[in-house]
Amino acid sequence: MKTFSKRALLRASAAPAILGASLIATAAFAQEAPQGAEAEATDTIVVTGSLIKNPNLERSTPVTATSADQIELKQNNTAEDILREIPGIVPSIGSAVNNGNGGASFVDLRGLGSNRNIVLLDGDRLVPAELNGRFDLNNIPVALIERVETLTGGASTTYGADAISGVVNFITKSDFSGLEGTISNQLTEQGDGNYFRADVTMGANFDDGKGNAVFSIGYQQSDPVYQGDRSFSIFNVDSYSGAIGGSGTATPSRFTGTNPSGTATGNGTRQVTADGSAFRPTTAFDAFNFNPYNVFQTPFERFNMFGAARYEISDAVEAYTRGIFSKNTVKTIIAPSGIFGAAVDIPLSNPYMTAAQRNAFCQRNVATPTQIAAGVYTPLYTQAECDAAAVATDPNDPNYREVTTAMSRRATELGPRISEFTTTFFDYKLGFRGGITDTISWDVSGAYGESEQAQTQKGYWLTSRVRQALQATSTTDCLDTSNGCVPLNAFGPDGSITPEMNAFLNANSQVVTKTSLAQANATVSGDFGWAVPFASDAVAFAIGGEYRKYAASQESDLLSQSGDLGGAGGAAPNISGGYDVYEAFGELIVPLVQDKPFFQDLTLETGIRYSSYSVDAPSSPSYKTTTWKAGGSWTPVDGFKIRGNYAHAVRAPNIAELFAPVSTALTNLGTDPCSGSAPLNDANLAAVCIAQGAPASTIGAITNDPAGQVNYTGGGNLDLKPEKSNSWTIGAVFQPSGLRGFSATVDYFNIKIKDAITSPTPGDAVAACFDNITASSATDSACTSIRRNPLTGELFGESLTTPGLSLVTSNLGKLSTDGVDFTLNYQTDVGFAKLALSLLGTWTNSNKFQATSASYNRECVGFYSVNCASIQPEWQFSQRSTLSFEKFDISLLWRYIDSVKYEPKQLADDLAAAEVAGCSNPTTTDEDGCMVDPEFRKIKAEHYFDLTGRFHVSDEITITLTAQNLFDNKPKVVGNTIGSTSYNSGNVYPSTYDALGRRYAIAAKFRF
Repeated sequence: MKTFSKRALLRASAAPAILGASLIATAAFAQEAPQGAEAEATDTIVVTGSLIKNPNLERSTPVTATSADQIELKQNNTAEDILREIPGIVPSIGSAVNNGNGGASFVDLRGLGSNRNIVLLDGDRLVPAELNGRFDLNNIPVALIERVETLTGGASTTYGADAISGVVNFITKSDFSGLEGTISNQLTEQGDGNYFRADVTMGANFDDGKGNAVFSIGYQQSDPVYQGDRSFSIFNVDSYSGAIGGSGTATPSRFTGTNPSGTATGNGTRQVTADGSAFRPTTAFDAFNFNPYNVFQTPFERFNMFGAARYEISDAVEAYTRGIFSKNTVKTIIAPSGIFGAAVDIPLSNPYMTAAQRNAFCQRNVATPTQIAAGVYTPLYTQAECDAAAVATDPNDPNYREVTTAMSRRATELGPRISEFTTTFFDYKLGFRGGITDTISWDVSGAYGESEQAQTQKGYWLTSRVRQALQATSTTDCLDTSNGCVPLNAFGPDGSITPEMNAFLNANSQVVTKTSLAQANATVSGDFGWAVPFASDAVAFAIGGEYRKYAASQESDLLSQSGDLGGAGGAAPNISGGYDVYEAFGELIVPLVQDKPFFQDLTLETGIRYSSYSVDAPSSPSYKTTTWKAGGSWTPVDGFKIRGNYAHAVRAPNIAELFAPVSTALTNLGTDPCSGSAPLNDANLAAVCIAQGAPASTIGAITNDPAGQVNYTGGGNLDLKPEKSNSWTIGAVFQPSGLRGFSATVDYFNIKIKDAITSPTPGDAVAACFDNITASSATDSACTSIRRNPLTGELFGESLTTPGLSLVTSNLGKLSTDGVDFTLNYQTDVGFAKLALSLLGTWTNSNKFQATSASYNRECVGFYSVNCASIQPEWQFSQRSTLSFEKFDISLLWRYIDSVKYEPKQLADDLAAAEVAGCSNPTTTDEDGCMVDPEFRKIKAEHYFDLTGRFHVSDEITITLTAQNLFDNKPKVVGNTIGSTSYNSGNVYPSTYDALGRRYAIAAKFRF
């Protein structure tokens, strides 16, 4: 039986709990003791808190480790940067996401969703940043990170709900003593994107080693990189036509229901001419190029503090504490606001309307669609009525007339929309631990954290004030003068809107998001003091209980709640909710056979957790769940181990999924089946479009949004139940004694989730209605749940009147993924230097999502589209080669991303739509804009290289120089409308492929 002193027990219990370690010590599998270990002679265990170079070799469940040395060589500034280099992690919301960034950065393990994994600090949960329960990576104190351990698979038994796809554990430096300061700066070769960082850490041991305290303070600041400053993103490229495109909300203004020619078929949406004198004779318009306003790197500023301390009150009791504070500001910058297809009523006596423009409104043909097709022309107003209305300024005048039209106008004179997210975060923990016997320890702790984010939106027009300002019959007064209204000149050229007009139209708004997490945990762990027959190590265990209370709210001002902000993507409703969870858990590690022929070690690991959830809601929904795991490892001979693990995990619905009210926001869609001439050739299709709210007069003239965006309606659901997951891994570890310094691992993973809490993709919602149109489709709920713009028939427009696609949250989804992780490591002395080689890679076989049993089972590995939002390649690896001399290190990092292509299912849908629409060449090589341009349907494999030189000037000073993206690789242009706005931006995928270009970083570290 292994025994260890009470002080060793204190050290072991101080170690962060990581999945696979099972909250208890496991036997080491290594050729030599880890360097820096200071355990006593009787302490032969290896725990997560020791300086393990590669924990992947010590566990039955595979763990990927990124060391502080790797972080220093890469010169990562944030936790997001660190994780971005790890294969198997799919890009999530971060600094490269501008339109769709909520002021935080998240991690997405295996592409199963950033809400299905947990981020830990030293094995502890921290307060989430928002209502989806996700932790903001911006709050991690990078300066104190010793290593980052990433584990894939169901970890709910050890950590509770949310750990369906795994955990990411940031482990801080323990027992830090001394003073360390780091200052670094990074700049692109273009001279922009400056990133400054400074950290100071100080720590000391005291009272003869009984206590230790450490404190770190840091500051970071980054500048934006504008898309207009890169050659491949200056102009917006349409993914379908390949032409320079942009938004239909442009400048000068566009209006529906105009007819400049005064003919039967002359109705349409027309843009004001460049000089502001009339409407263009055709529906062609100058699309607004929004790219130059957007950014590839969001501006960021952070101030953070971290402190930790421990003290051995006696030989049997140690007190410990940890506190973390962060205040950070993220800014997103997008193109100017405006009015985006909202319905407005305009007097024909508006002082800014020219005679030609007035006539175009009066000449609108109001005959029936059948009459129009027959060439019948009936103007809205006769010329005499129109002329009389031009001078009728009093609404009580019998000649007074108004026209209703959907207006689109970009507020270029106002400048960009800026959302400033300021987050204040703290999380504090206090605990006590000690030994019960020489082999059993206890640990009791409590923690509390809060996060508050204030989002201030600037540069937005208010749609209600645009409507009010258009209701004017003179240049000085609106019809409603109650709030200082200034009449709006929406009929002039670009630049016609004055500062006084903008001052009336513009107002800031604010949304405040608050979250809190209270935790209490008690654990008893160790071994029973006895071993099973054929084994020498004792059976080890952990039992305990845990309590967590979550609360969150979103508090919006009246403007944000109203949906009145032009181009804000919909209303931000007030949300409030919370829940409690009580849990009990137990885990065992049972060495079955040891030190026998062909059974150097055979160990079984098991665990179970029971959870009881109570939701704070009038209906008081509650859930009771049980999760469990079973795993083991077999070491037949020195240097070879087989390991495997099976886990049944659950994820309870989070606060947003439960409590968010139903509201309308923006999503992406490539092709609207009702657009173009298709409905004119198919009576059933036309009937469906009309049943969805399209006016009969718009059939044949409905357009796709040039920006590739449509409205959708969705929200929370208090009837949701926990989703369930089964996952398993099996793999092997190689560390042959004959090849000193070499190790390799290979592990297969398989994760399946049923009853998944999901919403349909845009493609799913469209397919459910339009894949098989029949005469009865016009009454099918899959079709009638889609609601169109009541003026234009389009799926985009004002959120208050255009619900768009119905993307309802339910438990009807299924997700699954599987693949193989592999690592290779080799270290040797080559005489003149030490050589270290490492390879970390992932082959992802599949990642499928099915929204409902009737939906398409969508494969997204290796594909991109509006349905496969963030890119997940089939093959991906990072390989580092380092030569270490006495005073100098040189290191090369090679990152490989496999080729990907346009989603085949979406391509097939494009082809079907092209054929129905009667496109001239509806094939896979279509070139008339009916299908995605063939040039944009594939992104070739990418190789990135980062070169680092590190100079050890003295024992106290180290200088590090890094050239990132050494060969200045440019991202592949695929256009701006092929995928999700969040990840497909600036014509490229900047979260996956480097859009900043070659950049240089320098850092100086001082140690005393």
